[in-house]
Amino acid sequence: MPLFGMTDKKIESYEAQLSLETRNFVQLSIEKIVKAKETGEKVVVILGSGPNLHEGVTTLMAELMNKGVVDGLSTSSAVISHELAGVLDKVKRVNGVKLGINKNLLPKGEFFEITQLPPQWLDVIDQEMNIDYELMQRGNQLEGDVIIKAAGNMGYPMGLRSERIAKEILGIARAYGVPFETAAGWGADPHTMIGSGARKRLPVLVSVPQLIGGGGVGLCIGDSISITERCMKMAQMLGSADVLIESAVALTQEIHDGPFETYTGHGVWGYWDGYKSYSLENKTLIRIDLDPNLKRAWDMQRQDSSVQNAINKGLPKTKLTGIPFRMEMSGFARLETSIPVVGDIGVVWPVIAWHVAERLKIELDFINHPQQTEEGQKMREWIVDEIHPFDREQMIRIGQSYQ
Repeated sequence: MPLFGMTDKKIESYEAQLSLETRNFVQLSIEKIVKAKETGEKVVVILGSGPNLHEGVTTLMAELMNKGVVDGLSTSSAVISHELAGVLDKVKRVNGVKLGINKNLLPKGEFFEITQLPPQWLDVIDQEMNIDYELMQRGNQLEGDVIIKAAGNMGYPMGLRSERIAKEILGIARAYGVPFETAAGWGADPHTMIGSGARKRLPVLVSVPQLIGGGGVGLCIGDSISITERCMKMAQMLGSADVLIESAVALTQEIHDGPFETYTGHGVWGYWDGYKSYSLENKTLIRIDLDPNLKRAWDMQRQDSSVQNAINKGLPKTKLTGIPFRMEMSGFARLETSIPVVGDIGVVWPVIAWHVAERLKIELDFINHPQQTEEGQKMREWIVDEIHPFDREQMIRIGQSYQ
């Protein structure tokens, strides 16, 4: 796995793109992560969808799990769907109406996407479902752009294959009594988060708020274990960690406001009824986000306890603070040990990973670059070419030896 020309000088150039305040928070985050790993504590990452795929962050997370830096992950059903299809792929976007697709079945813009797959993978998929090669041939002959995008979902045949194979994965998951994400990981590429997690026996879980977004894959994830069991597994993973890192993720209510979290959430009554709970108190919660309102809410809480006062008085936080108040801002802003990192995850993550690896004397075999850079473009091409789609036969083989 290549580093795409990453050097200390390149890292310095990325650091220079960050504000002084953000650089200071990044340095503090690095110190917290290093201290946790040096003292035998765990680090858990909570990832959002699109940007994390396109910036190579999901691939970096697989590498950090493999090297023992990250001990668990939460993500979205959309990310799981894309990892089943190979993270990123190339598709040709054409006019679906000209291709003969019913306009009412096409998304906005009337585009239809043809996945650009090598012959060996077309052969594999053709054994699982009948591929309409004539449709693909006509589509590839139409005028259109070939682009790199998050793999699967809207592309034919890969998107349809992911939705159909998800039902088989669901059956395997239920038979072995594991979450969908675990069974999917048995057949996933080792450079995916689910693939790395399955091989290292580390938890990779979709949070309840992020079950929507992966289409039929998301439905199968939701159907694999009950909501209560999913929330408890999430709580156990989060509770086991000393450092939690949120990366470009919008829906984090389960972390700050979950049914088994007692410090900023609603887990107090679960404990009364005999359920195991956990507390965010004294945990380091790092959030990497482009939204400056998160930092504004964090500042207001530290200046005059605005957020906590609104809660104490039963007042709406949006009116009291004067900012659009996303649900996850409340718990994050009120947690004394939270760290707001306002910046591009494509720039922030390689800086954090590079310095953490250096401090822990770990040699990374992959590191991400911002997608808009020359190195980032090479990285994206590498992901397209080298990270393979889900392997059904491999899932069955590993599942049969699962204990």
